[in-house]
Amino acid sequence: MCGIVGAIAERNVTPILIEGLRRLEYRGYDSAGIVTLDSRDGRLHRLRTVGKVQALAERLRQEPVRGPLGIAHTRWATHGSPCERNAHPHLSNDSVAVVHNGIIENYQELKKELSTAGYRFDSDTDTEVIAHLIDQQLRETGGDLLAAVRQAVGRLTGAYSLGVIYREEPERLFAARAGSPLVLGIGIEEHFIASDVFALAPVTQTFVFLEEGDLAEVRREGFTIYDRDGQVVERPLSYAGQPGGVVGKGGYRHYMLKEIFEQPAVVAETLEGRVHQGRVLEDCFGPEAGALFDQVQGVHIIACGTSYHAGLVARYWLENLGVPCAVEVASEYRYRHGVTPPGTLFVSISQSGETADTLAALRAAKERGYLSTLAICNVAASSLVRESALTLLTRAGREIGVASTKAFTTQLVALRLLALLLGRRRGLSESDEAVLARDLERLPRLLEEALLLDGAIERLAEHFAEKHHALFLGRGAQYPIAMEGALKLKEISYIHAEAYPAGELKHGPLALVDADMPVVCVLPKDGLLEKVLSNLQEVRARGGVLFLFADREVDTHLSGVDTHVLSLGAVPESIAPIVFAIPLQLLAYHAAVLKGTDVDQPRNLAKSVTVE
Repeated sequence: MCGIVGAIAERNVTPILIEGLRRLEYRGYDSAGIVTLDSRDGRLHRLRTVGKVQALAERLRQEPVRGPLGIAHTRWATHGSPCERNAHPHLSNDSVAVVHNGIIENYQELKKELSTAGYRFDSDTDTEVIAHLIDQQLRETGGDLLAAVRQAVGRLTGAYSLGVIYREEPERLFAARAGSPLVLGIGIEEHFIASDVFALAPVTQTFVFLEEGDLAEVRREGFTIYDRDGQVVERPLSYAGQPGGVVGKGGYRHYMLKEIFEQPAVVAETLEGRVHQGRVLEDCFGPEAGALFDQVQGVHIIACGTSYHAGLVARYWLENLGVPCAVEVASEYRYRHGVTPPGTLFVSISQSGETADTLAALRAAKERGYLSTLAICNVAASSLVRESALTLLTRAGREIGVASTKAFTTQLVALRLLALLLGRRRGLSESDEAVLARDLERLPRLLEEALLLDGAIERLAEHFAEKHHALFLGRGAQYPIAMEGALKLKEISYIHAEAYPAGELKHGPLALVDADMPVVCVLPKDGLLEKVLSNLQEVRARGGVLFLFADREVDTHLSGVDTHVLSLGAVPESIAPIVFAIPLQLLAYHAAVLKGTDVDQPRNLAKSVTVE
């Protein structure tokens, strides 16, 4: 995801901008750039480079740009290839400079109009139209920058966060957001903008989060925020909890626990700029995605481990929306001579993007007649991303714990977006999509509510401390969540755990059930609930002990010393697999702590499996 930093101060802001870009590198990017308004000559000075922020910093040493007002950007290519002319900031007539995160859906229409008006385009991006549009509005408003920015953003369709400076206005920096995050940093006689607070941690701990549709006029001595109706509004101040942006466990005992608790934030980040006004923005998969998705007749998902479980959940989602889907473990796919149906999209999923079997499967797929390839990945510069035609980054941030948690839930979010876009082509109505999109927008809050069970789950985990085996059950889209719960428990606590469809109990697993075999099950409120409850009665009849995580609207009709029930909030069925993954992660974590294992680096396992 792209990153924005901007500053207005009495001092030279170039070092602030470069440090901010460094702190945004985790988002992934392929180019970087900076522009400042130099008070010595009153001109805009811009530098852009392909590659890392370090390359930009080295070029700045050779060609310094400086000034008390500036904006900077790290870009992940969507419209236009990674090259210097497509890197941000973009200029219009050496007068207006713009940095932009998001996707402008109507840029082609605007570009045609602006070209007719005499504007020359030097890039392939959607962003350049914003710079020219503001310049055009400045001419029409007699140089009123506030009016020009307001009128320009009023013509944009899609998602954006913007930083804008104007050569004739050295005392003002403008910021705007709709569907993509932006924060103001508050200093003493200096103010800042950024994509997130971490970018500004060295210079301030006080922030204001812009809300949807906000436009901010930022000055050295203060700022003014206007809402989408042009009314002056006040937004609350927020304060960072870790001065200097401390990197580490952040007070948590283990990285894994920290990453579990980061999930509401990273899921929100994964959704930002991709869902807007009840619609999934298909250009978030790339500018050519829409035309490609029109041709998709089916989906083939390939992954390993936790990512494979995410793919299995996606199969239920896709097929419920009328899209044929197959899911396969990468290490099996690469040695199988399968048949590729016409119009099949090949989807690979990986946290690292360097998993050897998944990469080999992708390379083999290119010889097997697929329509195209799509990578869902957490690392922008990975091999999987570079070698796939389309990419959707999961924005989970760096995941250190070997047992994947936040990468898994953000993968599910990405796959849900894909399912809705393909479902739209199979008859999903605009109103139904809006309902499902709203469910996704509620997701971060529901994850926060699930995390409130941490203390209760810690106590529940005491029942597992002396156990050697466990059974996880689920039906429908919750069966892969049961598989993921079993994987987590065995990975970090070394308790042997297996997952089965609850309907398969009579076909073998029921023989294992006794008082020493904990049985774990998640119970969302869905069409399979009564069948699962019947399966659980069979477990109780054989002396099994149940550990249930249930939607609060579910009456299990089960009680007693052999049944432990924890209730979550009322969870929409469309996102229930994502929410119910949380308690299973916490259960595995607390069981492992009680067992005294190395939670973050379990024996025999590596974070990224880069060999066969």
